[in-house]
Parts: sequence; C-alpha cells; structure tokens
Amino acid sequence: NEQSYYYFMHEYLFEKVNINPEKTYLPDGTNLNSEEEAARYEALVQSLGTVDLQLLGLGRNGHIGFNEPGDHFEDGTHCVDEKKARSKTTEIYLFPYTTLSDLDDVPKQAYSMGIGTIMRSKKILLVVSGEEKAQALKDSIYGPVTPEVPGSILRFHPDVTIIADEAAMSLIK
Repeated sequence: NEQSYYYFMHEYLFEKVNINPEKTYLPDGTNLNSEEEAARYEALVQSLGTVDLQLLGLGRNGHIGFNEPGDHFEDGTHCVDEKKARSKTTEIYLFPYTTLSDLDDVPKQAYSMGIGTIMRSKKILLVVSGEEKAQALKDSIYGPVTPEVPGSILRFHPDVTIIADEAAMSLIK
C-alpha cells in the first residue's frame, strides 16, 4: 500500500542505496494482531543480536520513530495509536501520496521500535531538517532528558551522529 511505511522505506531508501534487501527488517503492517506482531518483531531484532545502524528522523514534537511524547519511555516494539488529533497538513506531510480527499485511507496505527530497542543499537544516525524542527532539536540536545521529548534520550547513547540543515540548527548557538 502506498500509504504504508513499508512502501515509503522501500521507495525512498532501500531501493536507492547499496543494501541487501534480505538485511532490512520492518514490522509486518498487515498482521492485524498488534501484540503478536510487536512481539515477533522484537524477538527478530533480539535474535539478530542488535541493530547495527538505526536511522531516525526527529519529529516536530521531538518524537523519534513513532515514539511520541508521553509520560514514560516505551522499552520494546509496540503499536502506536495514531488517532491523536492531527491537522490535515500533518497527515499529508507524513503520507506524501495523500490528498485531502483520501485522508480516511491514512494509517491510524503504526509499529515502532521502543526507546529501549533503539538505544541498544550500535550506532544511531539522526537526520533533522526544517525550521519547524528547530525547537525539537534544541530541546533534544540541551533540554532535560524526558519522555516528553523522546529525542532527548539519545544523549545517553554512546554513538549518535546528528545531521541537520541550517534551518533545523537555527536555535542552536
């Protein structure tokens, strides 16, 4: 499905880099049993030892993966309810093949590696672009480490590289 994260990752990353497709792993969004799929994916990641490279973006609210701000850090892979209030602009931003007429087709749930799984990765590459993410980047780097800004936890990882454009860095002196 063009609205799926699976499609997005293949279209915009896996098909454009020299990577063995057999070495890429994504949760199965077609499995309707979210607890079963989250457990299967977490077990798969653990069976591989650990993630070599975790590629993350930073959301406008400081989220990483689909780990949204909250009152605690999720440890393992879990299903996130995306039914939180979103503007139509945000939905189209997140799902670039979406038009205003087919917003009902946008996925309402997503699987996410938990913060614990992410933090066990050998290396993390955080990519941030756009002025609308400047505050989230500043808070992630200089604010308190808190689940209210999930990206802030990355300060405890021993090997994180941040790639950010000037607009995203605009609030950092």
